[in-house]
Amino acid sequence: MLTVILCAAGSGTRAHLPENKILHDLNGMPVLAHTLSAFAPYADELLVACREEDEPRILPLLAPHPQARTVRGGETRTDSVFACLKETHGDVVLIHDAARPFVTPKVIEDCIASVEAYGSGVCALPATDTVVLAEGGYQTPKRESVFTVQTPQGFRTAPLLAAYERAMESGETFTDDSGIYARYAEPPHLFLGDHANKKLTYIADFSPAERVGFGVDTHAFAHQDEIDRGIARLNLNYITLCGVVIPSNRALEAHSDGDVPVHALMDALLSAIGERDIGFHFPDTDPAYKDADSMELLARVMQTVEARGFCVKNASISILCELPRLSPYIEKMRENLRRALHCDAVAVAAGTNEKLGYIGEGRGITAYATVLLGKPLSAPHTKAT
Repeated sequence: MLTVILCAAGSGTRAHLPENKILHDLNGMPVLAHTLSAFAPYADELLVACREEDEPRILPLLAPHPQARTVRGGETRTDSVFACLKETHGDVVLIHDAARPFVTPKVIEDCIASVEAYGSGVCALPATDTVVLAEGGYQTPKRESVFTVQTPQGFRTAPLLAAYERAMESGETFTDDSGIYARYAEPPHLFLGDHANKKLTYIADFSPAERVGFGVDTHAFAHQDEIDRGIARLNLNYITLCGVVIPSNRALEAHSDGDVPVHALMDALLSAIGERDIGFHFPDTDPAYKDADSMELLARVMQTVEARGFCVKNASISILCELPRLSPYIEKMRENLRRALHCDAVAVAAGTNEKLGYIGEGRGITAYATVLLGKPLSAPHTKAT
């Protein structure tokens, strides 16, 4: 029988949140809900160590998992795990930080396999940086002998409980279960962890490192009677796409310059950072944007993106139109967008709609854009280069 103990009784003060961090939203669900879902398929018994004040919000999260229940946590992590161990029915126990919601099935399965083979299994990663022991001097242990320890940590229940009883009697302070097991039982067996299995500690940890945005825009070609009546723009002999002037026998209806792919791209960027669309930021009822250069508006959107701490990792734009033929202008479009986005990974594709619909009939142009935003490796750009 396998018991899983989830440590959720902390306060998460380093995250500076108004609530326990395991109850904070992560991609639409509380952190704890993600962690519960990861372990539920493996657990015969799920014990969640929690604070009394958090229990009313935790209990509804346990409803989908009939094997789950709460156990009142203590002042320290050691107190909380010990309280759970005393109520454990499984002969094998896995202990995991509830604030590690990205644990993978492979890590869980490797932990169980390690316990079955060796009696213990501690998730750990080899250190990639030089480690220094500063207490009592300056010592640098061999990097290949140093590991950073994660959870889950799995053990046979009986020897772990006995080790915890001795630890509680001693009054020593421990930061995890492997330390107690090593001190009062035997050295635990390490197995390879996963860099994705990070612990949510600071508020920045709750912000996705990458964000995806999608945008779409359509402009119709103007008819001569609309031009004559002043409804559409003057009968220009070009259109502008991605800042490139392209000869055309008909102009596009637009309040600005009608740069369809750039409008789609701006919407994609704004959606990725959770902002409203270009119609909100640059309304067509505002005379200030009459015949506006969309590449200049794109530069303003990029300032907002970078002010939020993101950069463009890649962008993909697809333009659908029957005429004019765009292939001679694709590279110039890409060059303009690479400069504007401060990103080399920009793709622009153009195609027809095989004579179908309003695009195939030559009545308009539609563009689609997707972007991937990420955290910059260096200081963000402040202007185009």
